[in-house]
Amino acid sequence: MTKKKANKTPKKEITEENKNLPGFDIRINSFGEVQSTYDIEEVNAFLNKNLPDKKLKNKVKEGEDEEDKPDSDQ
Repeated sequence: MTKKKANKTPKKEITEENKNLPGFDIRINSFGEVQSTYDIEEVNAFLNKNLPDKKLKNKVKEGEDEEDKPDSDQ
C-alpha cells in the first residue's frame, strides 16, 4: 500500500484591506528582503497615524509625571 501525497499548493489568503491603503501587498523574497507595493515611508506614516505605540505611550506618561512635579531648586 502506498501513501497518497498531500497536495501542497499554497492557498492564497484573502485579507481585509484598509480603505487608506488600497492594493497594499507586502512579501518577503527568498533573500529575506521586504517587497511592498507601497514605499516604506508611506507605510510608516500610515502606521504612525493609525496605531498607538505602546512603548512610547508609557514613556510619555512617565515624562508628564516628571514635568508636573514642582522644582525643588527654585
